[in-house]
Amino acid sequence: MTVLTDSQARTDVLNRLRRAEGQIRGIQRMVEEGEDCLKIGQQFAAVRKALDSTYLRMTVCFMEQELQARMQPDAAQKADLDHMLKDMETLLARMG
Repeated sequence: MTVLTDSQARTDVLNRLRRAEGQIRGIQRMVEEGEDCLKIGQQFAAVRKALDSTYLRMTVCFMEQELQARMQPDAAQKADLDHMLKDMETLLARMG
């Protein structure tokens, strides 16, 4: 089983999840207070996008971690790998 070992990536993912958690609490409050369904729906869409983006970030971090462990790239290869993964993350983010 693989875990996210990069502490900076783990912190980034956790911070994103905490923001989404706050958004969900806001939606709960909106429902309790009888807010307009359209406004609530907009907040649902925002939370879904935040979670999708967090999942994508975690997946790219996992891929980076696994590729580096298996390939053991030198500095130049690592820079190329980082650039390729960033481009891939950007492309995948545009799909959602």
